[in-house]
Amino acid sequence: MSRRSRRSKQNLPEQAIQLKIDRLSHEGRGIASISGKIAFVDGALPDETVTARYLQSRSRYDELVTETVLAPSADRTTPGCAFFGRCGGCSLQHLSTSAQIEFKQQLLLDQLHHAIGVSETDISLLPFLQGEPYNYRRKARLAVRFVAKKGGALVGFREKYSRFITEMDDCRVLVEPVASLINPLRELVSNLESRLFIPQFEVAAGDAGQKGHQVALVMRHMRSLSNSDLDLILKFAERHQCDFYLQPKGVDTIHKIWPEDGPQRLQYCLPDYDLVMNFHPSDFIQVNGIINRQLIPLAIELLDLKAEDRVLDLFCGLGNFTLPIARHCDVVTGIEGSEVMVQRAMENAELNHVGNAEFHVANLYEAISNHPWSEQDFTKILLDPPRSGAIELIDFLVRQGAQKIVYISCNPATLVRDAAKLIEKGYTLNRVGVIDMFPHTAHVESIAEFNLQ
Repeated sequence: MSRRSRRSKQNLPEQAIQLKIDRLSHEGRGIASISGKIAFVDGALPDETVTARYLQSRSRYDELVTETVLAPSADRTTPGCAFFGRCGGCSLQHLSTSAQIEFKQQLLLDQLHHAIGVSETDISLLPFLQGEPYNYRRKARLAVRFVAKKGGALVGFREKYSRFITEMDDCRVLVEPVASLINPLRELVSNLESRLFIPQFEVAAGDAGQKGHQVALVMRHMRSLSNSDLDLILKFAERHQCDFYLQPKGVDTIHKIWPEDGPQRLQYCLPDYDLVMNFHPSDFIQVNGIINRQLIPLAIELLDLKAEDRVLDLFCGLGNFTLPIARHCDVVTGIEGSEVMVQRAMENAELNHVGNAEFHVANLYEAISNHPWSEQDFTKILLDPPRSGAIELIDFLVRQGAQKIVYISCNPATLVRDAAKLIEKGYTLNRVGVIDMFPHTAHVESIAEFNLQ
């Protein structure tokens, strides 16, 4: 901690102060005013009166945390997790799920209005996509640390405003087969000789099959494991019937140690399209399986696919949207920057006997005109970029002249930036909606339909 940070903490008021909360910030904290200065208040909701204590005071704003709610909001609800408030994995469990999704929609609408002057009356709002608010997350990274004074290892998400790991024995957002492993994993790490050199588990779950949920664990370890450690790990994996992988260095060093036979894949199903999708535990997938099953048909509906359509799927990953789209069009071309993921998409196409889907590797943030696929004509385009958005692709999209572009976004700021450019180039924003991919967090997933004028 710097000398300045220590001094600012020493000068913070010790007594809690009373505040009236005006609104929510984009990350889900209450916003109040202290003598004209903005105050961000963790754990507070709009229209509430709370007492809060200082966490930090900066030149332009203060940060506080709620101690007592004196006048609660009608939207306040009891958090479903005993660790909410300490754990940094969730920020909105105290807000009803209906109010959460309305907050996310308003955040998107505010950004659209600010960036391009679009108001709620100018576009059609899609119905919310919502699923189960708990036990939805099938993929996560859990931090690990052995803390002797805590009596053993901690496994979980980091605390709010801290690098410490939350002392937790359950997690209400992880799918149940993964959440139930937190305590056993704490016990496992505590008994390993290498317990001081294990910083992380990556966890992933497939869909339930004849043997129940498929669960895989990838353990990062920063020194070689002894034979006794390996023996404990193998017994753990067999007892809990989970695929176990080790990662001594980078992603390319991940290797499976139990069971020794069988494919290094998990699976999830898309029954509406008669598809089974294989994935490696370290692959990117949509973390909310229930929402994913709702999102795919929505994207296909917005694309308004016809049998003669030629579709381009940018940032296609392992074919999550590509292969369902293939059921409704002439041909679909998936493009992805990762060679590994393109290989996975091709495997899934072969596994499901999909013959009208093709896949290519390309860095979509660099010049793509030298790729033969870029010279083809596409009638519809789907793109699902990372948080940085797709501004580098807008000129290419416009040159394509596709009738429709459906844009799935995990960052409203880059979506509205890219929307402004598409509108400037001749597209209209027709419909937009929010997707509750990450309940109880301020993460905003959205989908937008653009039509060529």
